[in-house]
Amino acid sequence: MTDLLLKYFRSKQQEIESEKSYQTQCPFCSMQCKMELIEQTKVTRKKYTTVGKDNPTSEGRLCIKGMNAHQHALHSDRIKYPLLKVDGEFVRISWDQALDIIKEQFTKIQAEDGFDALGVYGSASITNEEAYLLGKFARVALKTKYIDYNGRLCMSAAATAASQTFGMDRGLTNALTEVPFSRVIILAGTNIAECQPTIMPYFERAKENGAYIIAIDPRETATTKIADLHLKVRPGKDAALANGLLKVIIEENLIDEEFIQARAEGFEEIREYVSSINLEDIESLTGVPAKQIQTAARIFGSEESGMIFTARGVEQQTDGSAAVRNFLNILISTGKIGKPYSGYGAITGQGNGQGAREHGQKADQLPGYRMIENEEHREYISSVWGIGKEDLPRKGVSAFEMIQKIDEGQIKGMFLMCSNPVVSNPNAHFVKQALKKLKFLVAVDLFESETARLADLILPTSSYLEDEGTMTNLEGRVTLREASKPMPGEVRHDWQIICDIARALGKGNYFSYSKAEDIFNELRIASRGGIADYYGITYERLRKEGGILWPCPDLDHPGTQRMFEATFAHSNGKAKMVTVPNDPVVSKEKTCDEFPLYLTTGRVMSHYLTGVQTRKSASLSARNFESYLEVHPSTAKKYNIQDNVLVKIDSRRGSIVVRSKWSDKIRQDTVFVPFHWADTQNVNRLVAEDLDPACKMPGFKVSAVKVSPVLSEN
Repeated sequence: MTDLLLKYFRSKQQEIESEKSYQTQCPFCSMQCKMELIEQTKVTRKKYTTVGKDNPTSEGRLCIKGMNAHQHALHSDRIKYPLLKVDGEFVRISWDQALDIIKEQFTKIQAEDGFDALGVYGSASITNEEAYLLGKFARVALKTKYIDYNGRLCMSAAATAASQTFGMDRGLTNALTEVPFSRVIILAGTNIAECQPTIMPYFERAKENGAYIIAIDPRETATTKIADLHLKVRPGKDAALANGLLKVIIEENLIDEEFIQARAEGFEEIREYVSSINLEDIESLTGVPAKQIQTAARIFGSEESGMIFTARGVEQQTDGSAAVRNFLNILISTGKIGKPYSGYGAITGQGNGQGAREHGQKADQLPGYRMIENEEHREYISSVWGIGKEDLPRKGVSAFEMIQKIDEGQIKGMFLMCSNPVVSNPNAHFVKQALKKLKFLVAVDLFESETARLADLILPTSSYLEDEGTMTNLEGRVTLREASKPMPGEVRHDWQIICDIARALGKGNYFSYSKAEDIFNELRIASRGGIADYYGITYERLRKEGGILWPCPDLDHPGTQRMFEATFAHSNGKAKMVTVPNDPVVSKEKTCDEFPLYLTTGRVMSHYLTGVQTRKSASLSARNFESYLEVHPSTAKKYNIQDNVLVKIDSRRGSIVVRSKWSDKIRQDTVFVPFHWADTQNVNRLVAEDLDPACKMPGFKVSAVKVSPVLSEN
């Protein structure tokens, strides 16, 4: 009897005490850290613990966001059923009803206004499979030319600059494992310590090995603390600062003449331009002392190896692509590219910022980084998709320009996937008013974001714990995100939603996939022979190898660790250097008596993008529960701003109210506001609509503003 009772109690204990684990990847930054979520059940209570898993990039590290990512995925506010707006309120409907409504509305809009009356707005947080499929959906199922994605606001300047200079863009030209052995490193406009914390050990090891680190940023940050030299540049003057560095490098003969002659073109024009400027003017423009410019240039030019990394501080400007090209001019002039421990790195922001731009979400691109206006490229992709080349739409416009098309009445309906343009775009109030003009808006999301609230129909999508697929991290390393947690309610994967709508529209024969791997195998074929060639990468290989750096053209190829060792990707094999003037083609806002301060924006460690997910995490939200204005104490006193009080910030577009935060770590002519908050704290309400002419990046990093206390003692 005793043995029977023991067996009985043990079986009951197993029922009430169990443990499950889910292998996955962090849904946030471009490091794409591997991790395991452990779910422990005791009676009716569940406890969750996240642990890092070893992998080639983050080596098992996690940051505070990754450790708490599950809190948003398990949040009670998750959308679990299709929601239709009825009399201003969302009501639950069935999937069949939702698909019938989409079919009716999309068909009606295109019958009345043409195929291009529908737009598709994608995301750099979805998997490669879903990014590929969304591009195919827009062009095959909807037959519209209007598709772009939120990565346009993040990586477009660096991608354009790399493509123009090298002939192709892969986030990092070298694997991260080379960073610790580089002799000198420039970190331009990147706060990796807060934005990509798990990358920091690579740079800390470089420092331990004797590397000289130069940071370029208007603010002192956790990243600039590791620098040997901090160039505290005035916002918007990065291109001019690069010209100052080039002037010293060229005039002091720190160039690699042999490399330039053999592997570059356009250098003489740059030499002529920098000879016409003087260092005192550069000092005046940038606010960086000439002696510091000379020191940085001499050290970078004289060392045998060196790397330059850029991020949003340089790129999110109306001359962002030109500024990046000027930093690439420095690399090429000194011969520090295509060699061990020498190269360029664009620090990708979003989780799949690299992969999502490679396979067809951008207005002018097709899978594999093919170009939609290239007849050979069009013919190849049309054959993969089984359509006529003449049926493939031409190029559309960038993300913000699509919003303008909506405002002008050219786009009447929109399919929005996993993005929040009401908060993320410049002149955010305008964006909101434009979206309200749509006849029909469908949003696919985890939560009722600020943009989803404007939708006529919201479709519930799966989280990173549930949605299997590949992602491409900042190195260009393709990884497989395993995801096995059951989906809640009636949630569906993004790729399933796309296929379901395609079937409803009578295009199901082009979208007959049963799992994510089926889509990836088609993506492999579509990318074959393109710049971003994934053909040699399979799910099986990814599971064995933990990640593969593209290009990987065949199954026996190990992946490409270092780019441009023998040649660049232009037809003549040479890098294209270009002169970048101190004054940009598109004028930036200047300060004046009415708006005397520069405003720049950025991230904090505990939040991600527009904060829709991270603000659902109690642990993350508690760290930064509201936005703030970082302002130098001398500047604050000048404008009667006390520390830790509500302050109004005005630009020519509008105003917001945030709390002040005194800091002597920022320039006195500059204020900083993070961009993770919405509504009256949405800093993008203050940003102008001007775009970089080459890549259509908005100028988030330079706005002219004024500040004033909300409550005054007078």
